[in-house]
Amino acid sequence: MKYKSTWLLITVLIFSCYQSHTKAIQYPYTRIDENVNDTYFGIKVADPYRWLEDDNSSETAEWVEAQNRLTFDYLENIPQRDAIEKRLTEIWDYEKISAPFKRGEKYYFYKNKGLQNQSVLYSSNELGGGKEKVILDPNTFSEDGTVALSGTYFNKEGNLLGYAKSIGGSDWKEFYIKDLSTGKDREDHLQWIKFSGMAWAGAGFYYSRYPEPEEGGELNASNENARVYYHQLGTKQEMDKLIFSDPENPKISNYVSTSEDEKFVYLYRSKGTSGTALYITEVKMGDHQFTTIMDDYDYDHGIVGNIENTIFLKTNYKAQNWKLVKFSYNDPSPENWTDVIPESEYPLNSVSITGGKLLVKYSKDVSSRLYVYSLDGKLETEVKLPTVGTASGFGGKQNDNEVFYNFTSFAYPPTIFRYNIEADTATLYRQSKVDVDFSLYETRQVFYPSKDGTKIPMFITHKKGLQYDGTAPTLLYAYGGFNISINPYFSVSRMILLESGGIYVSANLRGGGEYGESWHEGGMKLLKQNVFDDFIAAADYLVSENYTSRDRLAIKGGSNGGLLIGAVLNQRPDLCAVGFPGVGVMDMLRYTKFTIGWAWAVEYGDPEESAELFNYIYNYSPLHTIWKNRNYPAVMVTTADHDDRVVPAHSFKYTATLQAKNPDNPNPLLIRIETDAGHGAGKPTSKRIEAAADTWAFMFHNMNFDFSTK
Repeated sequence: MKYKSTWLLITVLIFSCYQSHTKAIQYPYTRIDENVNDTYFGIKVADPYRWLEDDNSSETAEWVEAQNRLTFDYLENIPQRDAIEKRLTEIWDYEKISAPFKRGEKYYFYKNKGLQNQSVLYSSNELGGGKEKVILDPNTFSEDGTVALSGTYFNKEGNLLGYAKSIGGSDWKEFYIKDLSTGKDREDHLQWIKFSGMAWAGAGFYYSRYPEPEEGGELNASNENARVYYHQLGTKQEMDKLIFSDPENPKISNYVSTSEDEKFVYLYRSKGTSGTALYITEVKMGDHQFTTIMDDYDYDHGIVGNIENTIFLKTNYKAQNWKLVKFSYNDPSPENWTDVIPESEYPLNSVSITGGKLLVKYSKDVSSRLYVYSLDGKLETEVKLPTVGTASGFGGKQNDNEVFYNFTSFAYPPTIFRYNIEADTATLYRQSKVDVDFSLYETRQVFYPSKDGTKIPMFITHKKGLQYDGTAPTLLYAYGGFNISINPYFSVSRMILLESGGIYVSANLRGGGEYGESWHEGGMKLLKQNVFDDFIAAADYLVSENYTSRDRLAIKGGSNGGLLIGAVLNQRPDLCAVGFPGVGVMDMLRYTKFTIGWAWAVEYGDPEESAELFNYIYNYSPLHTIWKNRNYPAVMVTTADHDDRVVPAHSFKYTATLQAKNPDNPNPLLIRIETDAGHGAGKPTSKRIEAAADTWAFMFHNMNFDFSTK
């Protein structure tokens, strides 16, 4: 996205900023409304920029335009930005192919020839040389690539393909059905679907959806009252049969899946992002009477599959590192569960029933381990991986005799392996041909102490032989929440930093899932400060060990990680030279008011629930803890106009406050607002390259570092 400015005054001011970081930028005017206040447990809290929550107002649109004009003028006038974008485009331009999978008698895979905005779904009758046929090309959905393919769902016979489109990065989906025998779409078209797939059963499928929002509330209204329906092929959506709803509890989400043999339907109910109740019934055309498997919300569960009436379940019920159990459909309560793979010292990531075996993935110190077990839980073999890194896709349908899995790491290109289950052999299937000499780079893992002494794992990647003299430009990234593990993976964008002699660092903070539920709980609710302490300790460690210096350190995170960066910048504005809070949850007092934000209360706590939670949250909320007239590092906030998960108002209000309280800050305090984009998923390649070029240019410029590929 480019804005060609005619705003001469700002251009002059920007150039003066390039010449001296001691001169402040003139930020766009932001109206202050002094009459907006809320009272929480006797404490009055001002909210002068609440008008920026209205994403339909002309005043908000004008503010966005003015902020973007300033930001893009600044970025476009950084001398090395074009060279960075040129190199990014060069290394991004390689063929990207997913692991193949079989449906019916055909193999399917996704492929991007290099710089296509969206990857294309192909089929082939055979692997390695068969004729490839285009099944779905999302690049035809829109001219600019902003309408994305957001899900594919094959029926059991493999002759029908359900698929979902999302527009402009929104979480809202629209469902379509393609007849693979004719290559044409059927008339079925479903709308207002979010956080749901298609669970096929017979001549139709189960799914969940929300009521259609009122006009103007599509991107920010609270998402409540998720209902489960069954759609019969060839009928209108308004004729879909309601299977389950609970209007008395609108903030309990409902999701469904069906067994591979389409015998059972499973109902998952959740009050938030963790904690799941689970129910089961047989697929039927009449009323559905669900039987309870687990009816509280203290644990998480995922059905792995079934063999006849025996159900296999992955659960953390009385097992913080997860375990695999089985039970009979007729006796599903926990007292009747039998352990198949008991809990171990390492987190159990995934299980698949494939080829008469259990294909299992564990994580050991944030690195994947693959194993094959018998159906009764006996360990048979380990599938060796090339190095420390991340494997994904190690599973398939029950009748498959082989599976394909991906492997990647920070300095290891995305690679697909083919595993023959009966022969117990893994062979290289395909490796990405990236314009990078990976032999030049190395990754090491360190364990550094946090504030309370807890050892935190961290990966450090750079060129071999790099001298630790404190001059290397360094980017520290982390997330720290929602039981999500940040695993080693390859990034094209990251190569700009590594080729320039820089260091990329990924810290595995508490709040994530790297060491099971106990690690997650260590960064939740009233322990959220642990996450910030872990991150601050990581930055301090990198400086104390002379990997880098404060003047050459940047910090970055997105979503929950954007909250992390916002909080850390306030707690330690001296920590680094550059900060990138991306699509962050910045207003921690009002996050529950928008879209699906209420579901995060199980992670953060609801500030309106108790005085204790309010005071704790209020004292780290990025929006509410910004210093006045304090030297902040260079900050570039990033968000998008179609982000309906963490609505852009979070970033708007945070930026407005940061600029207003620090109008003479020696370093720029900017916001980059992407148009026709959302929380991140489905973003076209062109936008991804531009965003990456802007990020690296902003970082290098504010470190006084010259980009090169030396």
